[in-house]
Amino acid sequence: MREIVLDTETTGFEPEQGDRIVEIGAVELLNHVPTGRTYHQYINPERAMPNEAFEVHGLGDEFLADKPVFKTIAQAFVDFIEDSRLVIHNAAFDMKFLNAELKWAGHPQLPMEQALDTLAIARRKFPGSPASLDALCRRFGIDNSSRTLHGALLDSEILAEVYLELIGGRQPDFGLASGGGQSTGPGGETEWRPQQRPSPLPPRITEDEAAAHAAFVAEMGDGALWKKLS
Repeated sequence: MREIVLDTETTGFEPEQGDRIVEIGAVELLNHVPTGRTYHQYINPERAMPNEAFEVHGLGDEFLADKPVFKTIAQAFVDFIEDSRLVIHNAAFDMKFLNAELKWAGHPQLPMEQALDTLAIARRKFPGSPASLDALCRRFGIDNSSRTLHGALLDSEILAEVYLELIGGRQPDFGLASGGGQSTGPGGETEWRPQQRPSPLPPRITEDEAAAHAAFVAEMGDGALWKKLS
């Protein structure tokens, strides 16, 4: 199963009022394992950056002036995400902007059901608790010390770690996603359930260690606990 963990940075909150995307970052997961393949693009919004937005992500007019406009990178973005599930924190916000930009660029819209909202998952899993990305990093012990400003690629990398914790921990299905180790939760998110290993793990002790243990047990006589359980 291929998933894309995604984040955007923008000039504001409402594309229909002239706000635009200025950065997209995305991380590829296969069967819940990061592949190392990413997508990252700064975008010229073709408008001035409001100071309130600049204080959030630090992307100013001078820096973005020579970056491509969305229309020129739209196809490369669509080619990267394909029809994979999009894992997004507060998905409605990012999907609203992505679909506005795609519409203006003459591309088809992304269906909302393609997105999985980790904010909604966190609120269901921890009702009444803070569910921001920073709060979830604190809850799961994820290092986000490099997140002094919002950045789309860094935030998507952090969100990938948070997402794996929300669904049961790193590599929750151990690459056995097709083996029936998953079910679908009430919100459509993947929920992991433990399954029996198809084959036992190899022993982690050496032959000499096993022989020494057997000799130790033998010296204890027939009352040894290991003999009763073997």
